[in-house]
Amino acid sequence: MATSNARGSLAPSPLAGEGWAERYDAHTAISDAPTSRRASHADLPRKGRAEQSLTAEIHLSSHTFVADRSGALYWPAERMLIVADLHLEKASSAARNGTFLPPYDTASTLASLGTVVARHAPRLVVALGDSFHDGDGPGRLDPSDRTALRELQRGREWIWMSGNHDPDPATDIGGTFAGLLCVGGIVLRHEPSPELGCSEIAGHLHPLARVATRARLVSRKCFVSDGRRMVMPAFGAFTGGLNIRNRAFAALFDSLQFTAHMLGAARLYAIAGARCLPD
Repeated sequence: MATSNARGSLAPSPLAGEGWAERYDAHTAISDAPTSRRASHADLPRKGRAEQSLTAEIHLSSHTFVADRSGALYWPAERMLIVADLHLEKASSAARNGTFLPPYDTASTLASLGTVVARHAPRLVVALGDSFHDGDGPGRLDPSDRTALRELQRGREWIWMSGNHDPDPATDIGGTFAGLLCVGGIVLRHEPSPELGCSEIAGHLHPLARVATRARLVSRKCFVSDGRRMVMPAFGAFTGGLNIRNRAFAALFDSLQFTAHMLGAARLYAIAGARCLPD
């Protein structure tokens, strides 16, 4: 991909296909960003850096969680694995409306989930809603994907939370169904509640953080948390993201007093909310 080093010239986004693909002026964007919002080389992945850790601890209320760079969340004390917004069968849903995408999203998402399940060996998996892209998605599962799902559920409990895309219980996908779940004083639900009573973990908003490095602008899916509330990244293969500086997040978090735990290729990167850039 040809680029120019001349100040002010436009280069194609290096993150095309990762949530934003518009052209941008990297030199101007980075120099215009307040110093407090610039990321350093230590904050984000660099080529050749040795793999450090696939996980990072996040504290919510008095509990400790392990955030996995896949976008899953593990709760060691409960041996619980939490994933949000799988959006299985999104490609087949789009095909019904005349938009044709590679029909491998479900297989890819389940394979990624299988890797995380093998890494943490949970006794319980909780899917925080929008597990299927639409209510008919379970009926469109390929037999091989249905078998893979059953293998993931073998020997453990599995709870499907209702979401706005899949509000009703489905048949022949195993597990049990719930609108919300309360464990250890923490509420697990699909959509974040505007009125926070006790601590909560939710999905729905597909959080994505954007920061400026010395070389370019970088956008990545992320966990976002202020110690009382956590919004999880979308786990599905064909899921995008919403910038955490969007007003939808401003309604949930006071000012910018939160941390974005960005998903990198080999680890997670904790970035203060004030250093995250709007679109």
